[in-house]
Amino acid sequence: MSDKKTLTVKLVRSVAGTRQDHRATVRGLGLRRLNSERTLEDTPAVRGMIDKVAYLVRLVG
Repeated sequence: MSDKKTLTVKLVRSVAGTRQDHRATVRGLGLRRLNSERTLEDTPAVRGMIDKVAYLVRLVG
């Protein structure tokens, strides 16, 4: 097992009707559809992206 910490992010609200840059941020996190999940490395950049679209995503586990 590696030492790198990870975060699992799930898209829980639709991006329809949201700002263009927020949609781009969701795509940048690798989330495509509602309820899709991605496991990402816990970095300040990823944390910032999650904070920006916190109303659309949820941390899992």
